Amino acid sequence: MTRRALIIEDNPDIRRLLEATLTRQGFEATSAGAGYPALETARRVTPDLITLDLGLPDLDGLEVCRTLRVFSNAYILVVTARAAEADRLEALDRGADDVLAKPFSPRELQARVEALFRRPRAASVPESELQTAARVQQGLLPEHAPNVPGYEIAGACHPSRSVGGDFFDWETDGASLAFTLADAMGKGMGAALVAATARAVLRPGRLEQGPGALVGTAARALEPDLLRLGSFVTLLHTRLDAATGEFTYVDAGHGLGLLIHPDGMWERLTTSGPPIGLLQGAEWTAHDSVLEPGGALVALSDGLLEAFPRVDEALNAAAAAVLEAPDADSAVRAIIDLDSTSQDDTTAIVVRRGDPAAGVASG
Repeated sequence: MTRRALIIEDNPDIRRLLEATLTRQGFEATSAGAGYPALETARRVTPDLITLDLGLPDLDGLEVCRTLRVFSNAYILVVTARAAEADRLEALDRGADDVLAKPFSPRELQARVEALFRRPRAASVPESELQTAARVQQGLLPEHAPNVPGYEIAGACHPSRSVGGDFFDWETDGASLAFTLADAMGKGMGAALVAATARAVLRPGRLEQGPGALVGTAARALEPDLLRLGSFVTLLHTRLDAATGEFTYVDAGHGLGLLIHPDGMWERLTTSGPPIGLLQGAEWTAHDSVLEPGGALVALSDGLLEAFPRVDEALNAAAAAVLEAPDADSAVRAIIDLDSTSQDDTTAIVVRRGDPAAGVASG
């Protein structure tokens, strides 16, 4: 099988050198020039090797290394001009497998990479633990969709063989609908337990508090434990007014929410800030929009991204599945069916607003 490499480097000349060298070594190379897009790419392409520069424009490379190690089992080779002993030791402590100082020769890079691949990786998670995590994960999910007049609401989580930390939840009083889709980074029982904790913290006050206040309160409660565990949670939390279709949302580093308009056009919901637990003291900005009659709100997990080469292709496919489906339940099933090979969970929520003018009944 072709080995995949992710190159995280903001200098274009060094990035091209790394790409050329690793391609000659038989890797399929993907690049990112900053920390946040690199983390998203790593979740999508599941590389076998990551080369990581420490001097990135948005996040310190050491923080990127720590975050990568939460959900990736790739070999991490730090390639940096910060070659002091303290930097090398801290990189190794954050999860790097080796450190290569700049400037470097292509032959040395290739030799370091081959040496890495002679080392065994961590053993697979025992099947019994995966089964336990799957039961915990399924226990987090709501049994029934809420009844909101004028709307169709559906959600599902398709757990992969390697169980992760996806969950979704919702609540309504008939006049308002609050729903959350979240993903605790990592796999197995650890991710399932983090997800259970996050769900418990997010549940109280969903209809009483605005999304900004709710996510801020949850973050303050979860942040100390997440920082200590080296984990984080991405989420999209939305509160919708059923009478008007107006909704307020917070996207904490999730980036996979869609607003589909009645004419079939769609837009990606705006990210409000980083994942919970990634940066201490982070803040999130709530955003407002309107779900028009005949439109739909869609929330996805990143498991779907593994089935597509680019994020925009995955989102296009999800939007098309919703537009072609006769109802919200069918739309969710169609989204789940888009991905048959993912090593991560695939989760989706679809909220469709009926269009009385078109004779579409919902609720």
